[in-house]
Amino acid sequence: MKVNPDNLNLKDTVVFINRVSKVVKGGKRFQFTALVVVGDGQGWVGMGKGKGKEVTSAIAKGVQQAKKNLCQVFIKDGTIPHMVDGCFGAEHVILRPAPPGTGIIAGGAVRSVMELAGIHNVTTKILGRGNPFNALRATLNGLNALRNPAQVIQERKGGIPVALQDAEHAGVGSGHAAES
Repeated sequence: MKVNPDNLNLKDTVVFINRVSKVVKGGKRFQFTALVVVGDGQGWVGMGKGKGKEVTSAIAKGVQQAKKNLCQVFIKDGTIPHMVDGCFGAEHVILRPAPPGTGIIAGGAVRSVMELAGIHNVTTKILGRGNPFNALRATLNGLNALRNPAQVIQERKGGIPVALQDAEHAGVGSGHAAES
């Protein structure tokens, strides 16, 4: 679903800035790359990477790209609805829901995504080298894999009615014969 970023109250955070040098005849030429995350704190989050001769121009380009790559995350009671894994390259990020009051237990790059997405209680683990770019992409891949119950029911062909499904979770009508 595409959204107009101008309608959202987006905040941005710089996750990582890298200085790259190129050796030329007259000496060294420096350039900067900036990894930026934007979000509104209510489920919309995106990331971007910008390059420029100055840090400010690199950050501005990163924010511009992040606004183009916005995606919506399903949040339930300030946390994610279920455990999910995200992978990108050699990075593997595990995201687990947490009870209220836990806070955000996450490393550098993942923490900024969680804060800007509006997730307040979550436990995460990065498996891999911790490269900020790959960790961010893995986190966003994991968050995009989240599914809400209404979406799952809608995708089923001839699925179980919602009322019956709730009764099964409560232990009523589970289909097992009572032992006498």
